[in-house]
Amino acid sequence: MSVSTTLLLARHGQTIWHAENRYAGVSDIGLTDEGRAEAEALGRWAAVHRPDAIWTSPLSRAIATADPACRALGVSPHREPGLRECDFGVVEGRTLAEFAAEVPDAAEAFRADPVAYPFPGAEDPAAAAARGTQALRRIAAAHPGERVLVVAHNTLLRLTLCALLSIPLGEYRRVFPRLRNAAITELRLDKDGSAALLSLNVPCEQDRS
Repeated sequence: MSVSTTLLLARHGQTIWHAENRYAGVSDIGLTDEGRAEAEALGRWAAVHRPDAIWTSPLSRAIATADPACRALGVSPHREPGLRECDFGVVEGRTLAEFAAEVPDAAEAFRADPVAYPFPGAEDPAAAAARGTQALRRIAAAHPGERVLVVAHNTLLRLTLCALLSIPLGEYRRVFPRLRNAAITELRLDKDGSAALLSLNVPCEQDRS
């Protein structure tokens, strides 16, 4: 019988750039007040659901998002370089609308197929999907039969989900329009290499308004 690991994937909390819909890839942008509140909500979720371990991207926005969960569990996070966000090249710090105003043909090609036509100077999306897949498989191999919270990034996780679930990479923006900040996406990885998506974008807390 194949041993499976449950990965509880969470995108980091909101940053200033994300609040403005700007691409933040390798740029190390800090959390907003809203982002810190989302991180605290993830910490409260972790205190209830008790994952066995926590792994993060090496970027500070992911580390800060995971910190309340680490404190709630009394554990130190593991850092995985392969979980860093994609490099968005010339669009780092800019919006797609700003790019489209300057280079409309390139923006339209990206919208049609973001893998075949990535932004100029950007990381190859297929390579990003491969490193994300390898990172999640390494984490699963280190925690057979366990439940692991993984805090990473929107585009990297969407590409990786497509790769693991045999969805064409060029469809990642359509199939997974957005991973919500600090929401939980539950993925089961089996030792035999198979993967199953168990839930997507589940809020840590219900709206208390």
